[in-house]
Amino acid sequence: MTARIHNIGIDCRDTYALAGFWAQVFECPRQPDDLPGDPEAMLLPEGGPEVLFLAVPEGKTVKNRLHLDLEPTDRTRDEEVARLLGIGATHVADHTRPDGSGWVVLADPEGNEFCVLRSAAERAAQG
Repeated sequence: MTARIHNIGIDCRDTYALAGFWAQVFECPRQPDDLPGDPEAMLLPEGGPEVLFLAVPEGKTVKNRLHLDLEPTDRTRDEEVARLLGIGATHVADHTRPDGSGWVVLADPEGNEFCVLRSAAERAAQG
């Protein structure tokens, strides 16, 4: 017997606001019954597991032990980084290499880090 990921849980202070940010990242709607102040919010991104936002009283204090690596599907890494910065992400670090490989580390509005990789098209073009 095997296991599969049912959902990815993200602790946060404001479930509705953070789900709103990630809804823009994944370009999917929030669940219609999620309301401001709810202790949980849920997203169902196409092709991925559910993303569950859970209200917790404490703030983030250290580096994430688990993070998401995002791969743009219809744009370049740089275009995706610019889009995400435009919707509220913050730049943490740039680990791109001279040959174009590597990744960019961003953080969501509550400080949770995630990485943006090159798209499949960018990787294929490099050979």
